[in-house]
Amino acid sequence: MKSDAAERAEAAAERQERRRPWLLAALGLALAMFVLRALHGLLSEVRYADIVAEVAAVSGGKLWCALGATVLSYLALAGYDRSALRYAGAKVRGGTVLLTSFIAFAFSNTIGLGVLTGGAVRLRLYTAAGIDAAQVTQAIAFNAVAFGVGMAAFGGVGLWWGAAGLAAAAGVPVMLLQAIAAAAVIAIAAFVALCQWPGRVGIAARWQLHLPTAGLVLGQLAISAVDLSTAAAALWFLLPAGAVSLPDFVAFYAVGVALGVLSHVPGGLGVFEAVILFACAGRVPAEQVAGALVVYRAVYYLLPLLLAALLLAGYELRAAVATPVAHAAARLLPATLAAILVIAGIMLLISGVTPVDDDAMEVLAATVPLPLVEAAHLFASLVGLAMLFVARGLFHRLDGAWWAAVALNLLGGVLALPKGVAVSEALSLGALALLLISSRRQFARRSNLFEQRFEPGWWLCVGTVLAVSLSVLLFAYQDVGYAQALWWQFEFDADGPRSLRAMMAVAVLALALALGQLFRVARGAAGPVAAADLERAHAVLERQTSADAYVAMMGDKSFMFADSGTAFIMYGQHGRSWVALFDPVGPQEEWPELVWRFIELAHEHGGRAAFYQVRPQALPMYLDAGLRLFKLGEEAHVPLANFDIKGARRANLRHGVNRAEREGLSFEVIARSAVADHLPALQAVSQAWMDAQDTREKAFSLGAFVPTYLCRQPVVV
Repeated sequence: MKSDAAERAEAAAERQERRRPWLLAALGLALAMFVLRALHGLLSEVRYADIVAEVAAVSGGKLWCALGATVLSYLALAGYDRSALRYAGAKVRGGTVLLTSFIAFAFSNTIGLGVLTGGAVRLRLYTAAGIDAAQVTQAIAFNAVAFGVGMAAFGGVGLWWGAAGLAAAAGVPVMLLQAIAAAAVIAIAAFVALCQWPGRVGIAARWQLHLPTAGLVLGQLAISAVDLSTAAAALWFLLPAGAVSLPDFVAFYAVGVALGVLSHVPGGLGVFEAVILFACAGRVPAEQVAGALVVYRAVYYLLPLLLAALLLAGYELRAAVATPVAHAAARLLPATLAAILVIAGIMLLISGVTPVDDDAMEVLAATVPLPLVEAAHLFASLVGLAMLFVARGLFHRLDGAWWAAVALNLLGGVLALPKGVAVSEALSLGALALLLISSRRQFARRSNLFEQRFEPGWWLCVGTVLAVSLSVLLFAYQDVGYAQALWWQFEFDADGPRSLRAMMAVAVLALALALGQLFRVARGAAGPVAAADLERAHAVLERQTSADAYVAMMGDKSFMFADSGTAFIMYGQHGRSWVALFDPVGPQEEWPELVWRFIELAHEHGGRAAFYQVRPQALPMYLDAGLRLFKLGEEAHVPLANFDIKGARRANLRHGVNRAEREGLSFEVIARSAVADHLPALQAVSQAWMDAQDTREKAFSLGAFVPTYLCRQPVVV
C-alpha cells in the first residue's frame, strides 16, 4: 500500500495538473483583455465607414503581392512537416506532405490551438499514409518545438534590428531589448551546438528529448525564416506607404505573433492587430492600417481555410476512386464545415449590427417594403446565432445538424437581399450550402438536434462572439445619441435602431437557449451495474476474441450498449473524468457511434471523456470525435507460432525456464467449471503476491480477485 505522504504528494500533483490549464487560460485572457483595451484606445478616433472605404480601396497590385507572399508562406510551411518526418524517420510522398501541411496549417492558423487542430490532421492523414502513430506523434512534437525555436530566432533578429523603434514606442531602454534579442540568439546557437552530438537529454527529470542533428536544425531555421518573412511580407505589401520602417515592422510583427500565441485567442485575433496599430500610430491614419489588417486576415487566414474546405469536398465527391489518404482527408470535412459555419454565423451577426451601404439602401427604399427590410435584418441576425449552435452538431456529424445548416444557409442567402442587397453575402452562404450538400454522406448520425448539451467552452465561444458583436455595434454607431426613442424608429435610413433591435433579439434568444440548457435534466449517470447488463455484456464477449475485454465481468464498471446490442463500452467515473477502458467491444462498425454517444453523455454531466488503452489502428476514430492523443506506454505482441528461446538474445529467458523446471513449476489451465473448487488456494497466492509487492489490486484496468469474475473464465496456474 502507498504511504500517506505518497498519497498526499500524488493528490497535490493532481490538483496542480488540474489548475494548470485554468491558470494558463486566465493568463491568456488577462493578456488579451489588456491588449484589446489598447486596441480600443487606438481606434477611438476611427469611424467604421472609413475602415470599409479603406478595405474597398486596396489596389489590385497590393492584393496580388499579398496573395503571392501567402502562397510562398504556405509552401514554406510544408518544410516544417518535411523536417518533422525526417526527424521521426518516416518517409511520405511529397504530395501527401503538401496536402497534410496545407490543411493542418489552414486549420491551426485560423482556429488556433495549432498543436491540437494541426496535430489531429497530421495524425489522421499520415497514419492513413502508412506511418506509425508513434512516429507521427514525434513529428507533431517536432513541429511545435520547431515553430517556437524559429519564432525565437526570427524575433531575436527582428528585435535587434528594430530595437530603437520598438524602444521609443514602448518606452523601454534600447539596451534591454538588445540584451533580450542577444539572449534569444545565443540560446539558439547553443542548442545548435548541442545538436552536434545527437542523443537524448533529460528535461526536468521527467522527459527525454531526442536531439535532432545540427544540419536538420539549421535547415529548419532557414525554413522558419522563409515562412515568417513571407507571412510578414503579406501584411507589409498591404500597409500604406510610410506606415512603419522595415526594421520596426519586423520587430513589431514578431512581438504581435508571439503575443497572439500567448493569448490563446484563435489566430491572435485583436491582439496582433493592436500591436500593428501601435507600431503605425502617428505615422498614417489608423483607418488605413485597420483596413490593411482586415484584408490581411481575409487573404492569409480565411482564404486558405476556404480552399482547404473545397479541397476536402473534392475528395468527398471522388470517394469511389480516392486513395486511403484522400479518404482520411474527406473525413475532416465535417470539422472544416463546422468551423466555416461558425465564421458564417459571425459574418451574419456583424452584418446585422453594422450600417447598410447608402446606395444599397436607396435601391431598397425604391423596391422593397420597409416591414420586409426590418424583418429580413432581424431574422438574418437570428440565423447567424443559430449557426453558432448548429455548428456543434455538424462537428458531431448529426444528420439533423446537416439539415438545419443547409436550411439556415439558404434562408440567410435569401434574407441577404432585402436586408441590404448583400449579394456577396448571399453568394457566400449559397456556396457553403453547396459544400454541405456535397458532403451529405459524412453526416449519418441520427440524433435529435435539440438533445445536444453544450459544453462551457462552447458557451464561452458564443458569449465572446456576442460581446464582439456588441462592441462592433457601439463602434459603428459611436456618433449616435442613444435614447429610448431609438428602439421605435422604423425608417429606411434608421440603421442604428435596426441594429439595436437585432442585437437585442439575438441576446434574448441566446439567453433563452442558455436557460433551457441550464434547467435541462441530464440523462442518467453511471451507477452500480445491473445483473442483466452483465449478462448482456457476457453475451457480447463470447462472440469476440479479445481476452482483455473479459475484465468487463468484474462488476465495477458501467456499460453503454449499442442500439443493436452487439457491442458496448465499459467505463467508470473518477471526479469529472469518465474513463472508458479499451476500445469498444464488439463489431467495429458499431464503434464510432458508441464513441460519440459516450463523449456526449460525459459532456451532458459536465464531465470529460477519456479512453484508456486504445489501439493505434482506431486513433482516427477518436480524433474524429475531437479527442486528443496522449501516449502513456506501448504494448508488445509476441507471434507464438514461430517463437522460441534459442540464441544468445534470449539466454536470460532460457535460464529462467530451466530454473523453473528444476524447482518443479508446472503449467496448467483450470477449466471454468472447476475454478470455484480452487478459489481458497488462488486467493492465498493473490494475497501473498500483493504483500510481497506492497501494493493493491488495480481492479479497473487489470482485474482483481473477485470470485464471481474468476468463475466466469478459465484460470491459468
